[in-house]
Amino acid sequence: MANDDPSRVRIVRKSIVKPSVARPGVVLAVSNLDLLYQTMPIAMICAYRRPSDGLGFQDVVAAFEAKLPYLLDHFFLLAGRIVANPHSGLPEVHCDNQGAELVVGEVGVALGSLDYGSLEASLARLGVPVQYDAGVALSVQLVSFACGGFAVAWGTNHVLLDGCTLCMIVDVWSQLARSGTEKIAAAAAPNHDRSIFRPRAAPSYGGLGEVFIPLESERLVNALTAGSSLVVRTYYVEQRDLDMLRVQASASEERGASASRVEAACAYLWKVLAGVVGSSDDRCRMGWWVNGRPCLAKKEAAMRSYVGNVTSFAVAEASVDAIKRRPLPEVASMVRQSIRATATSEHFQELVDWVEERKGKGPGKYVETATVGLGSPVLSVTSMVSFGLDTDFGFGQAAIAMPTWVDSGRLCCGFVTIMASPGTGGHGGGSWIFTMSIWPRLAAALDSDAHRIFKPLTAEYLGLAQYSRL
Repeated sequence: MANDDPSRVRIVRKSIVKPSVARPGVVLAVSNLDLLYQTMPIAMICAYRRPSDGLGFQDVVAAFEAKLPYLLDHFFLLAGRIVANPHSGLPEVHCDNQGAELVVGEVGVALGSLDYGSLEASLARLGVPVQYDAGVALSVQLVSFACGGFAVAWGTNHVLLDGCTLCMIVDVWSQLARSGTEKIAAAAAPNHDRSIFRPRAAPSYGGLGEVFIPLESERLVNALTAGSSLVVRTYYVEQRDLDMLRVQASASEERGASASRVEAACAYLWKVLAGVVGSSDDRCRMGWWVNGRPCLAKKEAAMRSYVGNVTSFAVAEASVDAIKRRPLPEVASMVRQSIRATATSEHFQELVDWVEERKGKGPGKYVETATVGLGSPVLSVTSMVSFGLDTDFGFGQAAIAMPTWVDSGRLCCGFVTIMASPGTGGHGGGSWIFTMSIWPRLAAALDSDAHRIFKPLTAEYLGLAQYSRL
């Protein structure tokens, strides 16, 4: 049945785009680090202003039709299909040049009319990203808005890659599309070699059993509690406020204790969280998904362009009283120590060993223990600000780029994703975008904070207010 609702995406056409060079068929096994995430849709959504210089949406579509085959030449697994191995039941990628999905759609609303303070939910109501088959390794979706602006959604599966790789794909695409060439620099060539992550003959993994638990119904909160506990918010933090937080979080007598902007922002959020949890006898936690590439690149230079998952989870807990009482530099130090304890090559080797001993056994799916919503409240952070993300593929930088995903179960913790603003055209240069799924009390505290560090994202801030009318 055709979609006649102008506020929902209407699919104009779907096609399959294949690599320009056919490769011999190969079955690519996923790594043990990939298996932590199993099959879960994730996407990067980039929203663009109306093209200038007489260009239109048809030119955007033509660019993808012409250049996407060359991107698939470099990321050949994205032209494959995800299937379950008939013997082990584990996912694997059949790379037989099947091609990526290219979806062209339109929606009868203006970009400037979206609710940017709750952007992920606003896009979901439109049907962005468009649902795609779980076996498709890449679904590129081009959606035209009534104002002349457009969105590009890069849909894939978490079992194949993490946020770092997702940013790499968008970045390489922009370089290929603008350069007019079919090749990329050898140093930037994607590495698909999953054999980097080999388990040891004698597995050793310490206390990892406390970090991850089986994803089973009896271990989770009920569906109504999970579904009604959190609200979605999108904030921006300006560069001057990020710099101010960093200075405040670095004012320590400890030598070399200069906080990064991520550490400073997380310390600030932890103190706000402690303020809304309850009495001083209560406890609260912060968690971080940690990118392992920097610590592993010392052993394997190819890790810098590795395609796959190289992520683990760090968590720290303290009493509400301690977080409220301690100055910001001490809280930032707690953040730094927790992340550094996880960002080691030995930790990731232990994680590989831990998964190996459980592969093909038991429930098959695991989740970070802290995220299920039991015990003290936890606010979990994914920072993607250090990943290169060039969104200009010939039509200017995106007004905003943000990842989205469907969680793997009835998880009930706060989630925060941090992205650098693409910047040009609005006020975003140097600012960060925080997409949050948090408790209403925490959202209210951020909204009413006298310091006004976290400001609700608006179309005006992104330079999209002029696109509010059709």
